[in-house]
Amino acid sequence: MLTVHHLGKSQSERIVWLCEELGIPYELKCYTRDAVTVLAPADYKALHEIGAAPVITDGELTLAESGAVVDYIIARYGDGRLALTSGHPDFAHYLYWFHFANGTLQAQLGRNMILNRLNLPADNPMLLATKARVDRSFDLIDARVRASRYLAGDEFTAADIMTGFSLTTMRYFMPYDLDRCPNIRDYLGRIAARPAYRRAMEKGDPGMALLLT
Repeated sequence: MLTVHHLGKSQSERIVWLCEELGIPYELKCYTRDAVTVLAPADYKALHEIGAAPVITDGELTLAESGAVVDYIIARYGDGRLALTSGHPDFAHYLYWFHFANGTLQAQLGRNMILNRLNLPADNPMLLATKARVDRSFDLIDARVRASRYLAGDEFTAADIMTGFSLTTMRYFMPYDLDRCPNIRDYLGRIAARPAYRRAMEKGDPGMALLLT
């Protein structure tokens, strides 16, 4: 049985959402962050050597890392759904945005979050440079979802699942004003309308306000 080990307010929400979109059977085990450190509890950290979300178990397999987990589930259980193949005209877009999520966007947000917590002067060059990179990333996404309904094109794919966390729940940790990105707000409205997304968030983080605007 595929088991998704979900840490509240974390990137593992991607995996719950993926399973709901695919409509596959899975077991969901939820873990609560430490009340003092706001980090994963000891029993979650013990699941995998990296000690971070997401983690899945599937029989004897234990697997971490969002992109790897998403690829694994799609390949093993997806029957070709939510991923584009090399013959699809939007294949390159799918690859780019799938990897942009953690390779660029999430990394920049994480770096910006840490720098902001250092209480650096507002004119600190590193802080300004990092914020500018985040702005460029949001501008790039805003332009993309102005031109197409979803990130890979008109078809919803795993690239949208990978990116959704950074545009929504991550803003609990690194606030970002979406007023400057009206097309992202419209895009998140399309995400919010997906029943699988709503089910996933209610199962994984019941009662949490969804940062969709």
